[in-house]
Amino acid sequence: MLGARLRAAREAQKVSLRSVASAIGVSPSLLSQIENGKTNPSVDTLYALVQQLGISVDAMLGISGAGDGATITAADPGAGAEPAGTIVQTLADTPVIEMENGVRWERLAVLPGQDAEALRVTYQPGASSSVEGHLMRHLGCEHLVIVSGELLVRFEGEEVVLHEGDSMAFDSRLPHLFVNTADRPALGIWYVLGRQAQLEHEHLEAGHGDAEGVAPNSAVDVMRTFREP
Repeated sequence: MLGARLRAAREAQKVSLRSVASAIGVSPSLLSQIENGKTNPSVDTLYALVQQLGISVDAMLGISGAGDGATITAADPGAGAEPAGTIVQTLADTPVIEMENGVRWERLAVLPGQDAEALRVTYQPGASSSVEGHLMRHLGCEHLVIVSGELLVRFEGEEVVLHEGDSMAFDSRLPHLFVNTADRPALGIWYVLGRQAQLEHEHLEAGHGDAEGVAPNSAVDVMRTFREP
């Protein structure tokens, strides 16, 4: 499903598989396997693909509108109903992305129009956000809390181990890597805030005019934004 959506987004823009692979720094064969559902991307590869193709996390999950995968109450709720404008997303309706090396994203409910991504994330023992050990960076600010297990967060020249109940917030443009070095799964809740606002700000500063829905135009933009060599 994820691969098919990534392929559809690429074909809609009339760009070749080879050019996208080159732009994000992966081999055409790997991208072909991802698009055909034969392998799953790592977290850093997925971030790079999303930005290069100009699509959202919701689009990757097959959510085309505010109500997909959730229940939105009516404007005049009856007795026992949730307040108007409330989104209730059941566990059964929770969209999921399984990524390479034992990382799982579950999209949580967010009110429409919010510049926020909410995820329940699981790192299996040995799993990391980059199979190759790359530090990645992306737009937005990350807020997370570890629900169970522990997770190592690596920055340039510094490591922090988060245990159950620990929380952290940082600018996602700082090069970082998540690794589960423990012998049990690490489960956490993530909120990434302000990604679109930062993208629009960078685009306007570069003098490109209206930034709504904009994506970087070159490999340099993508690699600068998302991955540290």
